[in-house]
Amino acid sequence: MTLNLRSFVKQNWTFIVFALVLFTSRSSFADWYLVPTGSMQPTIVEGDRILVDKLAYRLELPFTDIAIMQTGQPKRGDIVVFNSQKADTRLVKRLIGESGDTVAMHNNRLVINGIESQYEFTENTYKAFESLSGTAHLVQFVPIPNAANNFAEVRVPAGHYLVLGDNRNNSSDSRYIGFVPEQEIQGKALKVLVSLDANNYYLPRGERFFKDLI
Repeated sequence: MTLNLRSFVKQNWTFIVFALVLFTSRSSFADWYLVPTGSMQPTIVEGDRILVDKLAYRLELPFTDIAIMQTGQPKRGDIVVFNSQKADTRLVKRLIGESGDTVAMHNNRLVINGIESQYEFTENTYKAFESLSGTAHLVQFVPIPNAANNFAEVRVPAGHYLVLGDNRNNSSDSRYIGFVPEQEIQGKALKVLVSLDANNYYLPRGERFFKDLI
């Protein structure tokens, strides 16, 4: 058995090294994530496989959540991927409130630190460009019953963040799971790598390949 193992390692050492480098890289440097829901429409749609920069905020020991070094800080407007303990799943949302910020929502309009965000509606009356920290991104407000489109002002506690989906009326986010602890954030979503349409025989959406998210 030992001889067989040694023989296998000797014959396949290049593949083994490649696999170790690949999995270590995915664990610590970059990863890709298949988005299964529409909570981030229109920015990210179901079937998008997104590239996640795991070095954006910290370097972790491979295959663990142990931080070795801080490399950056999540900022308002970032699209973050995090392992939510409360939701018991991995989620991707837009970061709206940083630690210490005050955030409120009135009829789907955000008020951050007392300043109302600006909205410019498109020809599609359900979509608008929302301005956060001087950068605009698309959000949508498709009507649904009992939408959580209002909440009173809250202050984001230290070491936590407030996140929302761009599909504002159809997203399980901080309105339901509360503030996100910093240690749960795994990285920053950068772009769509590939996209397959499950409603159309999983055909590729070529126009979404390598689409920047930020």
